[in-house]
Amino acid sequence: MAAMAAHAGHVNAFSAIWQVHKWLGIALGVVLAMSAVTGFLLLQKKSWAWVQPPTQRGTAGPAEQLKPLPEVYAAVFALGLPQFRSEADIARIDFRPDRRLHKVVSVHDHLEVQVDAISLRTWGPATRTSDWLESLHDGSWFGAFAHDWVLTSAAVGCVVLAGSGYFLWLWPKWRRRRRAA
Repeated sequence: MAAMAAHAGHVNAFSAIWQVHKWLGIALGVVLAMSAVTGFLLLQKKSWAWVQPPTQRGTAGPAEQLKPLPEVYAAVFALGLPQFRSEADIARIDFRPDRRLHKVVSVHDHLEVQVDAISLRTWGPATRTSDWLESLHDGSWFGAFAHDWVLTSAAVGCVVLAGSGYFLWLWPKWRRRRRAA
């Protein structure tokens, strides 16, 4: 009788872990699929111009010939784009010293203008789909709660999913081996 009760306890624990594993897998499936697709596209972003504009090459020259940032701003503002009217419209400027190039990124519409750091020639504007994909990938597109809590919980859920998966795979093997001994 005690053996049957112990067996029933094992079956109930196994069943409960199976249910947790199943429902957690279903819930995390959407998050994992989104993360996998956006992660793949971000890994390949330099391969496809529709994801991230190709990086141009500026004029070769010594560092002494680099133009100061106010002149870089002026070159971008001279384009007359509504996304670049003032310094407040600039999210960041990425400088590529080996290419003598500034990538000026707007806070609006994921736009980028590339500026030759020596001649001030401009390329663009071009859409940076990679920035939008990154915000989907890290959950920030959905807001701070999704970024800070939902994706953090999803990461913890993945660890639980992996652990429960290994348990569900190994437990029957262990039980069979124990019965055979």
